[in-house]
Formats: sequence, C-alpha cells, structure tokens
Amino acid sequence: MTADNGKRPSIWRHREFLLLWGGQTVSEMGSQVTVLALPLVAVVVLEASAFQVGLLAAAETSAYLLVALPAGAIVDRIAKRPLMIWCNLALFLVIGSVPLAHAVGALTLAQLYAVGLLSSIFSVFFSVAYQSYLPVLLDSDQLMDGNGKLATSLSVAQVAGPSLGAGLVTMVGAAGAMAADALSFALSASSLTAIRTRESRRPRAEADRRPRLWSQVREGLAYVTRDPILRNSVAFNGTANFFVIMVETLGPVFLIRTLNLRPGLVGLLLALGAVGGVAGGVAARYLARKVGSARISWISMTVLSLPGLLIPLAGHGWWVLLFGFGWISWTFASTVAGISLTSYRQAVCPPDMLGRVNAAARWINWGTLPLGGLAGGTLATALGVQTTLWIAVVGGCCAGLWLFLSPLRGMRDIPLGKPEPEPVGG
Repeated sequence: MTADNGKRPSIWRHREFLLLWGGQTVSEMGSQVTVLALPLVAVVVLEASAFQVGLLAAAETSAYLLVALPAGAIVDRIAKRPLMIWCNLALFLVIGSVPLAHAVGALTLAQLYAVGLLSSIFSVFFSVAYQSYLPVLLDSDQLMDGNGKLATSLSVAQVAGPSLGAGLVTMVGAAGAMAADALSFALSASSLTAIRTRESRRPRAEADRRPRLWSQVREGLAYVTRDPILRNSVAFNGTANFFVIMVETLGPVFLIRTLNLRPGLVGLLLALGAVGGVAGGVAARYLARKVGSARISWISMTVLSLPGLLIPLAGHGWWVLLFGFGWISWTFASTVAGISLTSYRQAVCPPDMLGRVNAAARWINWGTLPLGGLAGGTLATALGVQTTLWIAVVGGCCAGLWLFLSPLRGMRDIPLGKPEPEPVGG
C-alpha cells in the first residue's frame, strides 16, 4: 500500500487501521472500568475475603490457561474480523448481566465468577484474532508504529478508565459502573463492522488438507519454544504476569482495608500509576531508535522497573502515592519492552501460523495469571496482604532477568526480518 509518489502513506491516514484502533480504544476504556469495578463489587458490595478476591482474579484469567492454545488453531482456520465482532457482542451481554442482576437484587459471588470465566474466554479469542488481524491491515515495516499506537491507547485507557470508573463508582456504584464496559463492547463491534479489508481465503483443497487441531496447537508451541527470542520473551511475560496479578488483585484490598481509602480514590490512584504506560507507548519508538530495540527491552525490565519496589511501602496520607509511583515504573517499563517483543513475533512468524503462535505465546504469557491470582489469595490469607505484596514486587522485578539472559543482551536491535529456519533436531 503506497502513495503515488512511491512513499508509504502515513498510518494516520490508514482508514482501516484507524477503525480498528478507535474501536479497540473505546473497548479498552470500558474494560479498564471493569478492572476497577469488578473487584470493588466483590469487596464492597459482596464483602468478599482476600481469598475470594484471588479466586475471582483466577476466574477472570483462567481462559488463557484453558483455551488459549486451541483458540489459536481455531483463529487460523476462520475469518478473524467476524470472530472479533461476535466476541464483542458476547462480552456486551456477559458484562451487562452484572448491573442488571444488581439492580434486581440477585447479584452473587457465583455470578461474578461466571462472568469472570466467560468474559475471559471471549477475550482470549478476541485478543488472539486481534493480534493476528493487524498484519492483514499493515505491512511489516508499519507494525512497530501500529503496535506503538495500540499500546499507547491501551495505556491512555489505563489512565482514563480507572478515573472514569472512580467517578462512575461514586455516582452509580461499582456494579452500575460496569454498564459502561458493556456499552464499549457494542461500540467496538460497530467499528469493526465498518472495516472493509478482508482476509484472503485459502483454496478449498488446501483447507481440506489442514492438519488436525491439536497438531496445529503443537506446531504453534514448537515455533515459540524453538526461537530463542520468543522463548525467553514468553518466559519473561509469564513470570512477570504471575507476580503482577498478585498486585492487581490485592492492591484494592490493601488500599481499602489497610489504608482505608474510599473506592473512588482507589480508582484515581490506579489511574496515576497507568501514566507510565502512556509515556512508555509514546517513548518506545524513540528509545528503540536511540538505545536499540533489543537493548531497551531488557534494560527497561531490569533497571527502569525497580521503583516498583515502592508499592508495598505505601502508607497513610501522602505516602499512599508510593503505590502510584511504583505502578508508573512498571507500566512504563513493560510497555516499552512489550512493543518491541510483540512486533518481533508479528514480523517473523509466517502469516498462516500467526494465530496459533500468538495463542501459544498468550498461553505461556497469560496462563500464569490464574495461578498468580490463586497464589496471591492463598498467601494473603496465610501471611497477610502487605507481606504478599512484597513477595509480588520482588518477583516481578526479577522477571526481567529472562530478557537479560537471552540473545537480546548481545544485540542492539531486535531483528524484524524473516529468520533462517533452524535445522530439524538442532
């Protein structure tokens, strides 16, 4: 896709990408409201214990462990855009059931667990299809720019979403605030419907020769584990997410029950922490150009993330801002590293394998989330919330060692060309 003068048009003038970006930004904004509101529903409305909140976090992320692998093979077999539209519509109904049940006095923890599980399943299919659809719209040399804009909009949503959620929680309660998330999925589905670009269809004879589902799943896992950069990057993400979910799960419990903050202030504090993600999305290309995309990926996660150790030091009064400062460092560092690592995976993977490779990476990256949620709830019950937060932040800061000990340490930039295939048995 080039302009008449031979130069590629700006991504800002790419109608199809802008529709995808705009729809996803709205959806992410609503999702960040639910990230705040759902645990507050459990803590404030249903008076859930720390273990029950951890169990809810496990339900919200369990699909990454349970269905991410087959989801990738399924995404590679079908058109991705219609799948994303149907997932958004399903999420509209599932999330919307919470404010409806609360309005009639029928809301229970069992429903929250079901909502968490179902929404995680649809979110997995959407996210795998979403990352696999982006290269349909953009060329490989536009992926870094596209992923940077998508990461920036996610970070903006992480700033504005909790702030919006805090206001909605104050005005209409935690359950009512989730109605905003439900509406955002409907708007995202409308935006996707307006995209005209279609994926090329495989010839029927080629489709009939496709290997079985689990054979394709194994191919995706083998591709990820064979490539040393992919292997270490997913190990880093899986380790980091195991510990980060502990902070995300126990943070509201710590802030409300230990520091006695009002739910609205919890949302504002989480929004302050997400400022780092916005800065990371904006700065990622500049840092990759000046420092090197490979170097900055491991430097950000071994050095720039260290202020995350301030999180458990948060206290009463102005000391509560230490929680926000810790979040700023983590969101900045992880966003900078994530843009480079995701662009590498999208650029080097063959298009017909991208869905299952993305799913294999997601299975490892995000499959640790339910385990971390359960571990956080269990440890908080046995050791206390603040002690568990210390374990979480130390473990999270150490996760970057996977990148430091990978081939990235010997490179300036992450290669975005097609790699030479490794010999069989090599």
